[in-house]
Amino acid sequence: MRKKYNGQKIRVVTAEVRRGGRYLITQRLSTSTLPLLWEFPGGKVPDGDSSEAVLRSLLFDRIGVDVEVGEMVMEVVHEYDHYTVDMQVFRCEVPDDQDVKPIKVADVRWVSPSEFADYTFPGADEATISALLELTPMPIIPDVSLN
Repeated sequence: MRKKYNGQKIRVVTAEVRRGGRYLITQRLSTSTLPLLWEFPGGKVPDGDSSEAVLRSLLFDRIGVDVEVGEMVMEVVHEYDHYTVDMQVFRCEVPDDQDVKPIKVADVRWVSPSEFADYTFPGADEATISALLELTPMPIIPDVSLN
């Protein structure tokens, strides 16, 4: 049996959406490749299409929000057993008057960085999370003396 995407390099776009110190993640459908795993919202980019335009369209289609796509914050290349994913991560803004909803995803959640370990992600998203956590500034703890 031939595996889906066998030997292919797949270009994927995802959104880093933050609100109140939490990140938006979505759960893949049970019928998807890597079913029911959690990921940053996004999807596959057809050859010749603009990453930003595809990302904006995917987020509207899958979670019902019209996002503003900002700068690309990182690119992660991850090799799975039978294909390679080239994931571009864009910082995106969801207007405050719009609520995300699971239209073509199983679920949506806003999670803090400390909660990422409670969810199972595909390998490319795990690499993205690791990079994001290193990019996120650590809180500055003031030097308080007891004098």
